[in-house]
Amino acid sequence: MDFNMKKLASDAGIFFTRAVQFTEEKFGQAEKTELDAHFENLLARADSTKNWTEKILRQTEVLLQPNPSARVEEFLYEKLDRKVPSRVTNGELLAQYMAEAASELGPTTPYGKTLIKVAEAEKRLGAAERDFIHTASINFLTPLRNFLEGDWKTISKERRLLQNRRLDLDACKARLKKAKAAEAKATLWNDEVDKSEQELRVAQTEFDRQAEVTRLLLEGISSTHVNHLRCLHEFVESQTTYYAQCYRHMLDLQKQLGSSQGAIFPGTFVGTTEPASPPLSSTSPTTTAATMPMEPSVAGLAPPGEASLCLEEVAPPASGTRKARVLYDYEAADSSELALLADELITVYSLPGMDPDWLVGERGNKKGKVPVTYLELLS
Repeated sequence: MDFNMKKLASDAGIFFTRAVQFTEEKFGQAEKTELDAHFENLLARADSTKNWTEKILRQTEVLLQPNPSARVEEFLYEKLDRKVPSRVTNGELLAQYMAEAASELGPTTPYGKTLIKVAEAEKRLGAAERDFIHTASINFLTPLRNFLEGDWKTISKERRLLQNRRLDLDACKARLKKAKAAEAKATLWNDEVDKSEQELRVAQTEFDRQAEVTRLLLEGISSTHVNHLRCLHEFVESQTTYYAQCYRHMLDLQKQLGSSQGAIFPGTFVGTTEPASPPLSSTSPTTTAATMPMEPSVAGLAPPGEASLCLEEVAPPASGTRKARVLYDYEAADSSELALLADELITVYSLPGMDPDWLVGERGNKKGKVPVTYLELLS
C-alpha cells in the first residue's frame, strides 16, 4: 500500500514537473531542446502521410458505399468483430423491380420483354459492383486501416514518450543551471550540483535512446508509401476490371435493344431522341443517338436477304446524312468495313436493310460500314 502511494506521488510529481516545463516553454521562460532539421522533416512527413491516408480512406469508403447509414452499420459490425450482413446493390435492387414490373405488366409485350432484358443487365452490373467493392476493400481499404490503427498508433505512442523525455531533459538542464547559480553564491553544497549533473546525464541518455527509436519508426514511413503504392495499383486494376465489365454488359444490352427497337420502330437509330439543346462540349463521351430518315429506295441496292450491300455503288441519300466523331480506334474486319481512328470526323448515314447496329461511313473517297457504338453522332 505504501509502495503504491509513493509511486502515485512520484508519477504526480513527474507530471507536474513536465507541465511546468511545457508551460514555461510556451511563454518563452524556459529553454527548449530542439530536434534537428532531418528529424523535423520526418515528423512533418509522417503527419502528412497520416492526414492524407485518413482523407483517402474516408472518401474511398464513400465511393464504395455512398449510403452513410450503411457505412455506419458496417463500421459498427467491424468494431464488434461481427460479419457484415449481405446487402443487395442498387443495381440488383433495380433489376428486381424491373423483373417484377415485367411480370405484372406482361412479360410477352414489347415493354415487358425490354424490362426483362434491362433487368438481367442491371443484375450483372450489380454483381460486378459487389465484386469490385469486395476486392477494393481487401486490397486497398484494409491496408490503409491497418496503417492508421497499427503503425500510426505505435508512432504516436513513441512520439509522446519522446516528448516526455525531452521535457524531462530540459527540466534537468534547468535544475542544473539553478544549482550552479546557487553554488556560485555558496548557498548550496557541491553535492547538489553533482546530483543535478547525474540526473541530466540519465535524462540525456533516455532522450537520445527514445529519439533513435522514434526516428527509426518515422523513417519506416517510406516503406508505408511503397506498400500504399502497391495497394493503389491493385485498386486501379480492380476498378478498371469493374468498368470494363460494365461496358461489356451495357454493350451487349445495347445490341439486344437495338435489334428489338429496329423491329418495333423501323428506320430509327438505337437510343433516345436527340435533346432539344446541343451538348455543352463536342468531346463529351456520351453518344448522342438520334432518329434519321430512311430512304425508301436506293438505286443499285438489293432487297434484304437477296444480296449483300454493294456500298461502292450506293450514293448517299439526299437527306439524312450526319457528321460523327469516332470514339475509339476500329480495325476493319473486311473490305466492306471502314477502319476508324479515334477523334476523327466522318459522314454517316443509314440504308434500308442494314443492321441497326451499323451505319455507312464516308471519309474522303473511302466508304464502308462502321459500328454505331464507336461513334458520337453530332448535331
